Amino acid sequence: MSDSDAGIGALPQVYLLDVEGTVAPIALVYDVMFPFARRHLGAFLTAHGADSDVAADLALLLRENQADREAPDSEAPYIDGVADLAGAAAYLLWLMDQDRKSTALKAIQGRVWQAGFESGELKGELFPDVAPAIERWSELGRVAIYSSGSVAAQRLFFRYSSAGDISGHIAAHFDTRVGAKRDPASYQRIAEELGVEPGSVLFFSDVVAELDAARAAACGTRLVVRPGNSPVAEGHGHGVLSSFQGD
Repeated sequence: MSDSDAGIGALPQVYLLDVEGTVAPIALVYDVMFPFARRHLGAFLTAHGADSDVAADLALLLRENQADREAPDSEAPYIDGVADLAGAAAYLLWLMDQDRKSTALKAIQGRVWQAGFESGELKGELFPDVAPAIERWSELGRVAIYSSGSVAAQRLFFRYSSAGDISGHIAAHFDTRVGAKRDPASYQRIAEELGVEPGSVLFFSDVVAELDAARAAACGTRLVVRPGNSPVAEGHGHGVLSSFQGD
């Protein structure tokens, strides 16, 4: 790791990793995990909608739905109260179609995915260089995950990964409950929660806008270029890598 990067005067104390397009292929999420959630969502809500944790997620979802319905020309499906599981399922599918970074959606998706991971139907596919890097970085500092996917889903992903259970090498997980990934304040909060200065955090992502936000918070940054990722225009000013091998 170069010590000449902006925001990093020496080896980082925290290696903060995005998931989709950074440590895992984008195709895994869009071609495997999202379709799995769509297939099982309705049955999951029917079976677990009254569970206290799921009910809390549905209450959060209802508040988001109400805000959507108040927007001009809204096409969002209507949820008629917390007991309207069919309406909730329709709205969740609509949010998925919008690729909305909804905290309630991500929480419920994570609960649906849990059964898939535990049964072996789902596996957290990692790029081959990821597990060795996480193990190496966990000896040099701390590894943390920051993804729009829920913390629960993140934990499952790394517990049931294609490289085996590497969850013990990850010190902390963060999702959109800490804030939006394009908001510099989110990275400041993460640093505060980890008890470090933002300048000792190195954030890896495939999305320039997220890296811009992290840099605005004084974190170090790396743009990760992986097969299947969208092209990135030049001039973004972030260090670029295509593999964690040797970094």
